Amino acid sequence: MPKKCTFAPKIARMINLDFSDRISRTLQIAAWQIKNTLELFAEDATVPFIARYRKERTGSLDEVQITAIRDEYDRLDTLEKRREAIIASIIEQEKMTPELQISIDNAQTISELEDIYLPYKPKRRTKATIAREKGLEPLAKMVMAQSYNNPKSMAERFVSAEKGVNSVEEALSGSCDIIAEWVSEHIGSRERLRNLFRNKALIISSVVKDKQTEAQKYTDWFDWNELATKAPSHRILAMFRGENEGMLRLKVEPDSEEALAILNRTFVKNDSLSAEYVEKAVEDSYKRLLAPSIENEIRSEIKASADKKAIAVFAENLKQLLLAPPLGGKNVLAIDPGFRTGCKVVCLNRQGDLVHNETIYPHPPKSEMGAAMSKISTLVKTYKIEAIAIGNGTAGRETEDMIRRMKFEQDLIAVMVNESGASIYSASDVARREFPDFDVTVRGAVSIGRRLQDPLAELVKIDPKSIGVGQYQHDVNQKDLKQSLEDAVAHCVNLVGVDLNTASRELLSFVSGMSASLAEKVVQYREENGA
Repeated sequence: MPKKCTFAPKIARMINLDFSDRISRTLQIAAWQIKNTLELFAEDATVPFIARYRKERTGSLDEVQITAIRDEYDRLDTLEKRREAIIASIIEQEKMTPELQISIDNAQTISELEDIYLPYKPKRRTKATIAREKGLEPLAKMVMAQSYNNPKSMAERFVSAEKGVNSVEEALSGSCDIIAEWVSEHIGSRERLRNLFRNKALIISSVVKDKQTEAQKYTDWFDWNELATKAPSHRILAMFRGENEGMLRLKVEPDSEEALAILNRTFVKNDSLSAEYVEKAVEDSYKRLLAPSIENEIRSEIKASADKKAIAVFAENLKQLLLAPPLGGKNVLAIDPGFRTGCKVVCLNRQGDLVHNETIYPHPPKSEMGAAMSKISTLVKTYKIEAIAIGNGTAGRETEDMIRRMKFEQDLIAVMVNESGASIYSASDVARREFPDFDVTVRGAVSIGRRLQDPLAELVKIDPKSIGVGQYQHDVNQKDLKQSLEDAVAHCVNLVGVDLNTASRELLSFVSGMSASLAEKVVQYREENGA
């Protein structure tokens, strides 16, 4: 898991553009605090380090504020990159004007930028493009003006077999295609429709035809609709997953009559015959161009919002796992349960070092229950075991029942341990470095035992996504999830602190102000010189 901040290359650019003032206005934090925080990020400082050890430079900003500064920078950086790309494209087309440049410079969101860019965006051949090639744009302008009450008479002069316009109706149809495109590119109308979608759109879910049997786990959403803005994040993510798996069909849309009324108020000026054609073009524009485009935007927005809420829950779940009370320095016998391949048993001393391992077969198909219980009794006595950790995977309950039935000479505690991610750890470089002479099954059992001794120290060795922090963690934005979970790990390590004499390289590298290379040197020194 990368520990170093990858922020530095972007920060200099941010300071040059003086984003400090913009972030200051958004977050209501003084510009000097923003600038100093960004300079610290540029120096490769982490959020916990800045919060704890650079209070004098940030004015005592806390972790939440510092994280917000970083996240707002990400948003602004994305916005600026898109702004630059749009400017370059329009200049290349030789269509940039001073007024257009001002509009682009003043845009505050990606959607504003995209609305401005839409008329200049390279397009595939559309109905409007074809109509323009047939010379119908002047007719479209006349119809759009709605000052002529006889559009068919106007259209007659545009009928031309040579240009492929064979009738008055073809001419008017082509002009309506052009009008539909104008309507779809109108910035004000797009924003009004966007607000309608945001406030009143329903998310509508139905089962894909002939998928009823395969889609049984999605039965709750076979015929479902609710206000998109009110739907809880877990329901949004479930429906999107069903759609991605080809089981559900989703639509996000408001009442179409209300949407058309908004557009007609803008574009239909009177009750002339020309206005009737404009009204038809408006309806076509909404159904064919505007609704799909804005639906995609709103889908992205509600998905991003659901992701954000879910990721916050996942981060909190991770903190609860990492901050679970440690058992402390006790000799532990750990069991990684299994049926066919047996149960791998390891004994760990109070420092978490592996002192013994073997395999027992208490469950079918071998069912050597007596021998297994005898072996465990011997190990408990030989290695002065004080606690037993049992993985909660396959055969976990059966193994726990066996331990509960056993009589020991001393008092022991037996605990079921969440083994999510143990297999990931056992095959990792970290595990191979710790236990080069043992196979993955032994390493997995060691991880289970150490999780009981000190959950934080052991779980930091595993990619947080592999620990199992939430049901929909694979459905959310993976970059945002990774960042949030790594922030949670750093927060927990720096909240609790570490024992310099026993902490692993991985645990040390999360300490504020310590890099991975410095953590490595600490461990090497400890190995060569003692505590």
